[in-house]
Amino acid sequence: MPLRTPQWWSYGLFLATLSTFLSAQEPALRVPATVSAGSPFAISVRGQGRGTLYLLGPSRALRREIEFGKDASISGDDVSSSGIYQVVVCAGGSCATKNLEVRPAPAKRLGFLLHPSRVPVSTRNAVNATAIAFDQHSNVVLAPADVTFRISPAGEKPIEKTVPTVLGIASFQMDSRASQGTLEVNAKLDDTTEPRVIQQVASEACGLRMTAVPAGTTITLQTDPIRDCKGNPLPDGTIVSFTKIDGAGKSTVDTPIKKDRAVAQFSVSGPARISVACGVVVGNEIAWGGRQ
Repeated sequence: MPLRTPQWWSYGLFLATLSTFLSAQEPALRVPATVSAGSPFAISVRGQGRGTLYLLGPSRALRREIEFGKDASISGDDVSSSGIYQVVVCAGGSCATKNLEVRPAPAKRLGFLLHPSRVPVSTRNAVNATAIAFDQHSNVVLAPADVTFRISPAGEKPIEKTVPTVLGIASFQMDSRASQGTLEVNAKLDDTTEPRVIQQVASEACGLRMTAVPAGTTITLQTDPIRDCKGNPLPDGTIVSFTKIDGAGKSTVDTPIKKDRAVAQFSVSGPARISVACGVVVGNEIAWGGRQ
């Protein structure tokens, strides 16, 4: 009686034979595991004959005819963007594929942000400095690097602070200084330096006070020099509001500071109460026609 071969064993043998046949037909492709962005490299395919090379990356695609048994050179311009690339070689209806990781080149330049452009004096954590490390091909450099921030407030000795990058970013916060003026911060990485300047301005008014001078039914109101609590004068153009309540009702005059002071005039009908405010700060109140 003839011996019958189990069906499952025949099917398994068929798959193994087919796999061996396909493997033998695929081009034997050699590709480096990693390269640096912008660096040329070579790939090779063992054997004889010719095939088609495809290089598929994040920002470009390349197609080229190559000869097996010889190195195929890839220029640095073809791998300038970091990321995962696919290298595909096809010949005789069969293709082989390998992955290639293109890593950022060493850091060569910085993107630097200093925020905000104007900041009140003596404000905690009011200044934000953020630097981003890039290579020469504009890839964010994820490898750790030290960024040195040189902080130069007007009229003070510069200080330095070194911050390591995390995923390409180095940042810190700091308090604004007590005196108004420019604040310059330079971010430095190797031979690259990026300068930025912001303006420190007076904070909220402190001890806001006005006086009144009558002339018939008209009252001229003038503030004392308006300063913040550190003695910095508020900038010209800052709005001061004078409000009057009398028999004619309520009225308000908004006037800008000029040369440290604000001035306004009201026509008064009988007893009146007059107040002054600058931003969130309220100054003294004058009771006209009664006791001040």
